[in-house]
Amino acid sequence: MTEVSVVVLTRNEEENIADCLDTVQWADETLVLDSLSDDATVEIARSKGAKVRERRFDNYALQRNAALEMASSDWVFFVDADERVPPDLADEVRQAVGRADLDGWWVPRRNYIFGAWIRHAGWYPDYQLRLLRRAKACYDERREVHELVELDGEAGYLRNPLVHYNYSTVKEFRQKQDRYTDLEARMLFESGQRARPWNFLLQPLRQLFWRYVTLRGYRDGWRGLLLSLLMAYYELVRYWRLWRLKRA
Repeated sequence: MTEVSVVVLTRNEEENIADCLDTVQWADETLVLDSLSDDATVEIARSKGAKVRERRFDNYALQRNAALEMASSDWVFFVDADERVPPDLADEVRQAVGRADLDGWWVPRRNYIFGAWIRHAGWYPDYQLRLLRRAKACYDERREVHELVELDGEAGYLRNPLVHYNYSTVKEFRQKQDRYTDLEARMLFESGQRARPWNFLLQPLRQLFWRYVTLRGYRDGWRGLLLSLLMAYYELVRYWRLWRLKRA
């Protein structure tokens, strides 16, 4: 049977890591790559039988590439600390890695946001390229956020989803989006893009229409509306920060 390493990247995840690791006990190796947490993450991970390595965080792509080097199995399955692997998905992963014709697999995610499964507005099926043949995959280190896998081969699609307990409160959503928009604005700036006056109006409106109407966010009730408005707002923030980078 082809072996699989589950890799979890962590930084101060003491509230999530135990429940996450409980759902990946089927893996041949569980590797936790920790970014120097100052809570009980490392101790909890070790108590669950995980192999723990520590590395100072620079960006997500570099961290994932480091984890690929540290893993010992032919296949690596990246799981976040706030995600859970249901038994049906674990079984499907075991079957998928036996395929010789594919070197990666896109995994759907079921996102729970503000206490409910969000089925629209771009949050489902939310495919992530997470199951990788280690020798054929690496991450583009020019992208500091929303990492991009460079796969030397073909990828398939799994049916069973990861369960992702994403944002529980608006405060948590805003904290994460503040970090993401900083990184995204810098990536846009370094790629040569610049903010234009019309971007401050048109980009948020396009984001709102796309999320709420095109992707049918309205079908998720008030949560779909709130998420669409928040994503539109952070589209404005991204271009505002891009404009400030040019001035600086």
